[in-house]
Amino acid sequence: MALTREEGWELLCEWTPSDALRKHARAVEIVMRAAADRYGAGEADAERWGLAGILHDADYDRWPEDHPNRIVAWLRERGEEELAHAISAHYTKWGVPHESALDKALLACDELTGFVGACCLVRPDGIGTLTPKSVKKKLKQKSFAAGVERGEVQAGVELLGVDLGEHVQFIIDALKPHAAELGLGG
Repeated sequence: MALTREEGWELLCEWTPSDALRKHARAVEIVMRAAADRYGAGEADAERWGLAGILHDADYDRWPEDHPNRIVAWLRERGEEELAHAISAHYTKWGVPHESALDKALLACDELTGFVGACCLVRPDGIGTLTPKSVKKKLKQKSFAAGVERGEVQAGVELLGVDLGEHVQFIIDALKPHAAELGLGG
């Protein structure tokens, strides 16, 4: 039986004590559900793609030195190879090839979703007035949200074959209806 969203969220909450990382997982879930419609097979993929967003960093809080080994092993034990592969590929240090649209979208959405969130936090209106131009300008400032891997942002948009500005706008549009839940309202 396929893993459900509820089971994925329960595991995330069990393994992830940090509210900030849970919010990041929720934000990536939201963006990945939208990405399924845009880059995948549509609504049929939304649940699976959302699960990739929820679980991609599920082991990071408790076992950062072992990330993403634990979540990948947990998924493989349950026969969830597609999700395990996508999460393995999102951790670019492993060199796992990005074969499917899911693999590519997770890489393209993860870091950039976190970066867009960081941009919202320094704006009085949060996501309400955020533009791709502003996000791209901040990406050039290496000291801003320094933990965001800029190379992964670029690699992700190249793998998807999309324009960076258009992809940023896509992420903003996906997150905007959830601004209050995610703390992005300003």
